[in-house]
Amino acid sequence: MDQRERPSPQEIRRAQQDNPKIREHDLAARLGISEAELVAAHCGLGAIRVEPRVNDLLTGLEAVGEVVAHTRNESAVHEKIGVYDKVVTGNKHALVLGDEIDLRIFPKVWAHGFAVEKRDGKDISHSLQFFDAAGKAMHKVQLGPASNLDAYQKLVAELESSNQEPIVVFKASGANDDAEVPGQAATVEDVRECWSQLTDVHQFFDMLKRLKLSRREAVRMVGEVYAWALEKDAIGAMFQQAAEDEMPIMCFVGNRGCIQIHSGPIKWVKTIGPWINVLDKTFHLHLGTHHIIEVWAVRKPTKDGHVTSLEAYGADGKMIIQFFGKRREGEGEREDWRFLAETLPRIPGPTAA
Repeated sequence: MDQRERPSPQEIRRAQQDNPKIREHDLAARLGISEAELVAAHCGLGAIRVEPRVNDLLTGLEAVGEVVAHTRNESAVHEKIGVYDKVVTGNKHALVLGDEIDLRIFPKVWAHGFAVEKRDGKDISHSLQFFDAAGKAMHKVQLGPASNLDAYQKLVAELESSNQEPIVVFKASGANDDAEVPGQAATVEDVRECWSQLTDVHQFFDMLKRLKLSRREAVRMVGEVYAWALEKDAIGAMFQQAAEDEMPIMCFVGNRGCIQIHSGPIKWVKTIGPWINVLDKTFHLHLGTHHIIEVWAVRKPTKDGHVTSLEAYGADGKMIIQFFGKRREGEGEREDWRFLAETLPRIPGPTAA
């Protein structure tokens, strides 16, 4: 759909008024527009365009106090309640390393930002929403009862853009690091040799770049010493066992512009249809298991011994969600997590179906 065929801001607002119970993500898909375009249509009518200056945003958010950090992809929604503290700024990578809100941010991917005010009767909600150049959601900050509204309004004023047009020019998404890269020359021996030389999990991405492989391609190639396929219900089984044992885990959900991490135990797990939901005090997760095509247990060598992750992939080859046992740098892997990961139901053979 080109720009001339897209609905006008007035048509977008009317569609939203006519469908008040439909999620913005779903309504945008129905209208054939990006989610950023849906939000932009309300500029001057509850939305203010803000500059996606990530470093200024992160350093200003601490004064806002307790908020909800919201990161998602097409299949998983990850929400953490806490404060944006222990911020590390950077143009290529920025970090938030707080006890509750733990983020890895890639600022160059953030292209559009909005401060959004919504009214529902007497209730008013406030949020900051950020999108990539294609209008896909990267990160959202939702204010709560304990948030400092004055600090929020000051931050919005500092970030406010001179451009308040109610439209967003649509652009195609850039390359995705998890996308399949066809026709690679790397051999199984290359993958196993490079994999065996890892000493830190953070070296994995650089290894993929050197080999010109996507994450899933490397996992499929390396063999069962380092990766083995699991039944698709392994993620649900892991959740139930981790909750029952009060086992602290790490749960990563991300997109091109942001990765959000929960570290700690999970308590209340509820499955509704194909969705697994975690509804704890400071951590909410919604995972669409019907989007999962493959699940892998993946073992990586480190200087502290190997660590094991569970990774779920969608039909597009991108990783939906990833789990580890909770650990700190310099610590070995938790034995209870390793036992759980290694005893989840496997699919026979070297690759998933």
